[in-house]
Amino acid sequence: MFVLKTEPILPSSPPSLFVLPLFLIFNSPMHTTSNPNPNSKSVSGNKTKHIANMKSSTQLPLQVKLLIFGFFLAFLLLMFRSSFSPYQNNPLSSMAEIKSTAIWNKIPSPLVQALIHYSTSNITPQQTSKEISVSARVLDKKSPCNFLVFGLGHDSLLWSSLNYGGRTVFLDEDESWIKQIKQNFPDLEAYHVVYETKVRNAANLLRIGKEKDCTVVSDAENSKCQLMLKTLPSVVYELEWDLIMVDAPTGFHDDAPGRMGAIYTAGMMARNRKEGETDVFVHDVNREVEDKFSRALLCEGYMKKQEGLLRHFTIPSHIANPGRPFCPST
Repeated sequence: MFVLKTEPILPSSPPSLFVLPLFLIFNSPMHTTSNPNPNSKSVSGNKTKHIANMKSSTQLPLQVKLLIFGFFLAFLLLMFRSSFSPYQNNPLSSMAEIKSTAIWNKIPSPLVQALIHYSTSNITPQQTSKEISVSARVLDKKSPCNFLVFGLGHDSLLWSSLNYGGRTVFLDEDESWIKQIKQNFPDLEAYHVVYETKVRNAANLLRIGKEKDCTVVSDAENSKCQLMLKTLPSVVYELEWDLIMVDAPTGFHDDAPGRMGAIYTAGMMARNRKEGETDVFVHDVNREVEDKFSRALLCEGYMKKQEGLLRHFTIPSHIANPGRPFCPST
């Protein structure tokens, strides 16, 4: 004996709700044109005509059938979607996720500040747009990262914004200038540094920079090179820098500190990292110090590009490969 089991149709199974109605629409007797009883004899005369008229009056036009089918299909899809909605049983979770998405899509405050500043300022940054684009392309690949900048100026907010989420540190020799910039942009991380070199001594310092004590890869604490900057803020020595920009200190007159020490220290920090490579940028290479010191101490073999007054060097770790010469053969 076989027992026919039936299961109730649950709301969570929308297709089962509409299979039967759709079946009835398209398979109802009033849609068929064949004789329901093939064994019965044909009916003739007025009776046959009367039956034909009844069929014609009860037949649903094709457009109506399609319209009904469309309504059922649309309703079916809506029910199916609502049944599997992840937020159906937890409206609070839905609101929380919507709010979270809105927060992440919102432009961060530091970037808004930068956009407003540069869209309303008439002050031209220290670098041209083509020069800035060289560093910007590298930042686009490496940020968020550690970015050390010798110099604090009108483009500092730009560098900090392009490295959003990373750490950007600025060094400058003018303490009053730092205070002035920080009044407008208090979130910038800037430190005052003192340089003991003079541009007038650049030729002698370049000769010293090529001697053995200055070509041995070492950290600042253990370096015996006169060009190594040893009194910078502790954060400079604690981090490994992915990018270093040398756009300071002042170097356009003989009594200025010049960038001899900054260029050498940047190159040595790059060589002394544990692994990987550091991108070093030197601005104002039209001047003698920036030109000669960058070629000799950052090495022409490591130079990737020059755009305007900006040179880009990519210096690999020498710690990871102790056999590397101070400069690669060119």
